[in-house]
Amino acid sequence: MIPVSPSTRMAGILGEPGAGPGVRSGMVAGMRLSIWPTAAQPYADILEVAAHAAATGWDGVWIADHFMANKPVGEPVDLPVLEAGSLVAALGAAVPRVRIGTLVYGNTYRHPAVVANMAATVDHITGGRFVLGVGAGWQVNEHAQYGIGLPPVSELLDRFVEALQVLRGLLRTPVTTFHGEHYRLTDATCDPKPVQDPLPILIGAKGEKRMLKVVAEYADEWNTWGLPELIAHKSRVLDEHCATVGRDPGAVKRTAQALVVVDGPVPADLTAPVYGGSRAAIAAAVEGYRELGLDELIIPDGLLGKGAAKLKALDTIRSIVTTF
Repeated sequence: MIPVSPSTRMAGILGEPGAGPGVRSGMVAGMRLSIWPTAAQPYADILEVAAHAAATGWDGVWIADHFMANKPVGEPVDLPVLEAGSLVAALGAAVPRVRIGTLVYGNTYRHPAVVANMAATVDHITGGRFVLGVGAGWQVNEHAQYGIGLPPVSELLDRFVEALQVLRGLLRTPVTTFHGEHYRLTDATCDPKPVQDPLPILIGAKGEKRMLKVVAEYADEWNTWGLPELIAHKSRVLDEHCATVGRDPGAVKRTAQALVVVDGPVPADLTAPVYGGSRAAIAAAVEGYRELGLDELIIPDGLLGKGAAKLKALDTIRSIVTTF
């Protein structure tokens, strides 16, 4: 465990700066800055990155929910990946102050009642700093290897909507009875309830027709990949869905990420969005996110190097962001 002073740990528990969902460090006016360490690295490296972020003024740490690299079914998978639920619990106990979240739990992997209990427990471990990020589930080779059903898209989304109702019921009401097509609960409880009331639920979604409407109906926070222009477009679509369902668009916080290159050429063969290559390019992208009203900018660490070089890259990004 990273050594933590009693005063620092109590700040995280008691909700002092950075400890809770409503507190911002002020790094960019109105916009949080968080790190996303890949789970495909040793736990010691993940902990080092998270602890460094907490010690240097970042706002959050996010962990993806996968069990292996995304490859075609039948291809060898030789990249070890640590499990998300265990990681957020471990980081929550070891790392003070910052928000800890899943980006995002795949709904197909766990019954939502189990996820609700996991989330409430991690919220207690962190003293009220957990964000429950969830998504419908999608990675084919994980489902194939483990024999987990991956239904057609329509059913997949139907299951996800039911799961969200289960999660909200268990986390926010004393007793939940739910009789859906895919999940059935009778006089179900989830105790103790989370420290946060309510514990924020983030939905990862990019589909404009149905998934962003689900976000409008059920999410406290929304996340997707993209550069500023795309995020601005999808955010407008989300606003339209909020108007349709009668919800204030401001009630849904907007979060996004893209890969970042701090210094050097930006790879041309990536399928994921990426920005950077120089301080000026990073600053321009950050300004673009800020101008569209993004609530939280998340930095994946996949292109930031290793060891001391990665920590230096984090410091460089932070120094660029704090110039605004």
